[in-house]
Amino acid sequence: MRVEVINTGSELLLGQVINTNISFLGQKLASLGLKIERQTSVPDGGIIKTILAESIKRSEIIIVTGGLGPTHDDISKEMVAELLGLELEEDIEILKRIKERIESNGSKMRKINSKQALVPNGAIALPNNNGTAPGIYLEQSMNGDDVHIILLPGPPRELNQMYADSVEPILKKVIRQNDRTFIECRNLFFSGLGESELASRINRIVDCAEQRVECGYCIKPGGIIFRCLGEASVVLDIETRVKKSLQDYYLGDGINTLQEFIVKSLMSKEESLSLAESCTGGFIASLVTDIPGASGVFNIGHVTYSNYFKHRALDVPNSLLENHGAVSREVVISMAEGSLMKADSDHAIAVTGIAGPSGGSPNKPLGTVYIGLASKGKDTIAVKKIYKTDRISFKEKVSMCALDLLRQRLCSLI
Repeated sequence: MRVEVINTGSELLLGQVINTNISFLGQKLASLGLKIERQTSVPDGGIIKTILAESIKRSEIIIVTGGLGPTHDDISKEMVAELLGLELEEDIEILKRIKERIESNGSKMRKINSKQALVPNGAIALPNNNGTAPGIYLEQSMNGDDVHIILLPGPPRELNQMYADSVEPILKKVIRQNDRTFIECRNLFFSGLGESELASRINRIVDCAEQRVECGYCIKPGGIIFRCLGEASVVLDIETRVKKSLQDYYLGDGINTLQEFIVKSLMSKEESLSLAESCTGGFIASLVTDIPGASGVFNIGHVTYSNYFKHRALDVPNSLLENHGAVSREVVISMAEGSLMKADSDHAIAVTGIAGPSGGSPNKPLGTVYIGLASKGKDTIAVKKIYKTDRISFKEKVSMCALDLLRQRLCSLI
């Protein structure tokens, strides 16, 4: 079935709002074996009707996001109703729920809010548990084909919940009614390999073209996603072979980030982590504490930006700082071991580097960083990297490299 998404809202095209809805919908639809074949972003106004008329001719499932609010520029359902020749009718129950929600916050129900209770004749209203605008579902017969039109609110907090509560059950029913061969999509997250290296290794394991599946790769912080889409039995066989061959780099079922792998691995081993950050300024600590359960494994993080506090907080000898400089193998090892001892952790990561745009030298150019890893009962490791990029990207690359170093140790690879 051909699926199309129309994103409405001038704020999207003006760059005032980043469209995260399309990535959410893409992932959710793929899990049902549906692939978005086209997505369009349009400003508020009559162009919504024009684009919808085009979409109906080529797609069986059309999802429209945004334009369901109470203001004059929110006209998505008005355009749908006008295009399909449907009357808008006030739904008394929806109007009641809107009034209750608004007044429960101490606000006053205004006439403009009643606009959200209008529903095209014959449509099904989808409850909104996080806002006032209900979604809309319409099934229409167009030139002998059934077209399913779904209107969702723009705010992700509302759209995501409405999709889970109402849209996915509708789509599953549509799929069953069409008696489709089930299509499976698997996204496998690997860390420690570059995109070309991962692709080369997978190509030696499986020929995607020969198997008649769609394979692709997506770079994300901390690793690469290998995507495989096709007939369920074939995809599951490929998944099994790829995971077995690349088990040293596969992060595990249901794990979507490197930091999630780190926290869950530490939890399963009942081990702890501490951090000593300089050039990343607490970025690694932020990544780790984004993961639920981090409080059970993360002891403490020091952001020792100055030499004075590298010495005072981590016991880095002044002689090392004076003789080798803050950005050096000797200092990062001392930082990691100082953090390990001070926090009585099982593992400690330390980083020190030159983020730029100034401060480099011929011996230590901009982007130079040393990453240290100390663990109880293990030799301390220090690696040198050079990341010539902007400060924000530098922090991210260094943080991911540091976490991957810990991943390798937790997997007994180093």
